Amino acid sequence: MIPLDTRRLFRAEFPALPDRAAAVRRMVAGHLRDWRLGAIVDHVVLATNELFANAVEHGSSGPADTVTITVSLERFGRELRVEVADGSPVVPVARTPEPTEESGRGLAIVEDLAADWGTEPPDPGVRGKKVWFTLPLVATS
Repeated sequence: MIPLDTRRLFRAEFPALPDRAAAVRRMVAGHLRDWRLGAIVDHVVLATNELFANAVEHGSSGPADTVTITVSLERFGRELRVEVADGSPVVPVARTPEPTEESGRGLAIVEDLAADWGTEPPDPGVRGKKVWFTLPLVATS
């Protein structure tokens, strides 16, 4: 585990294409392992993957669009926050799909894995929105 008084941040932009999901997963996992946060890699990668898939499917107008992934340690290392920004201002809504439906569970997965999640406006001068989730970090001795 990295020291609790350390702040970390990385941001990457990806084309809004479904075949970029594997690269997103590898990037997030690699940074978390570099930060010695291997214990939470699986949860963070799965939740990030769900938000990326939603951004590609519902938040982009085509392959020229991009999706920005930001992962940061906030509050002096006590919380990990992941943001996925896309170009659509439409806020995602969690739904309850029928058991036979093949999609519609992404936000429920994020809600189950994360301590908290939500949406917020994009950075100034950028169109769209951010969807984020947080996970608390527990200090190890």
